[in-house]
Amino acid sequence: MKQFLLVFIGGGLGSGFRFLLSQIPFQNISKFPHPTLLSNIIGCFILGIILGYAIKNDHLNSPQTLLLATGFCGGLTTFSTFAYENISMIKAGDFTQFLFYTFLSLFLGLGAVFLGLYFSK
Repeated sequence: MKQFLLVFIGGGLGSGFRFLLSQIPFQNISKFPHPTLLSNIIGCFILGIILGYAIKNDHLNSPQTLLLATGFCGGLTTFSTFAYENISMIKAGDFTQFLFYTFLSLFLGLGAVFLGLYFSK
């Protein structure tokens, strides 16, 4: 039960932070989904740091890892919104933006995890 509560609390905090990111005014500049990209990249970077530290110190099953990695980063990042935004771009016929957003998300996300792992050493 304690593990569930840690993930629950972390997820709520991550989701709240994602909501705050969605309120940044640059989202009104264009139809490009800046808030989702930003929350996913930040979440990937934080996850890399947390898991890098946890692996290095043999704390993968610690309460802090559940709270921060599974909970907070799970609540902060959002694959469902990413997928919906991509479908919307395809339906609108904006294939260039769809490809740009998809590849940017993939490469920046992987890069952010790598940087997080690197900085945790």
